[in-house]
Amino acid sequence: MNTDAAGAAALASSLRKSLADVSDIEIGVCPPFCFLYPVARILEGSNISVGAQNLHYESSGAFTGEVSAGMLASIPVKCALVGHSERREFFGETDEIVNRKLRAALAVGLTPVFCCGETLQERENGKTEDVLRRQVNAGLTNLRAEDIVRCIIAYEPVWAIGTGRTATTEVAADAHRFIRELVSQKFGAAAAQSVRILYGGSVKPDNIDSLMAEEQIDGALVGGASLTDKSFERIVRFKRRSRL
Repeated sequence: MNTDAAGAAALASSLRKSLADVSDIEIGVCPPFCFLYPVARILEGSNISVGAQNLHYESSGAFTGEVSAGMLASIPVKCALVGHSERREFFGETDEIVNRKLRAALAVGLTPVFCCGETLQERENGKTEDVLRRQVNAGLTNLRAEDIVRCIIAYEPVWAIGTGRTATTEVAADAHRFIRELVSQKFGAAAAQSVRILYGGSVKPDNIDSLMAEEQIDGALVGGASLTDKSFERIVRFKRRSRL
């Protein structure tokens, strides 16, 4: 929940210009609902797609203040975050609600970016794998292998979001590897290899290079560092290293 209409338009225009030559990386931005349409218009025809930060699981009805997947698809919007840790923490979203939102996104052709991750207390108590197993198994229930390859998974350790505490590359890679194993058990090895898993948690220009050097990390879900055009551009233009 940042910036205003003028700021959102200026940032979108700047990114369109500065990233116009990038062709080997998939780029997307997720502005607040009220800026989605103007930002989508600015970025129309560019190499930057537009996504939503949330959606409702019903297609229509008496849900004042909510926005459906079909509404988003009509803008058009390409993807939508589901199950972000802040939605879970502050708005009481359960694994069941997250799953319903994910399936609603898939039903209209949107790419759901399914977020999962543990809190600091859960990590310190050795519960990271238990939390990820519960969230992944429940959040991806009632899907088929052909559905999961249309999804993106984002591992976002809650203790690293907006705190400046980034998970080490080894910690992030271990979590990504475990998530991919869970997907393999549920949907098969081929689906697990195809699904993209992003890292989110204080991603910044000064750590993106090392994060992206990890074989298990397919991309980044960027928070505060995306609010400045130069910062986000540096993240997109990460320096490629040999993957371990």
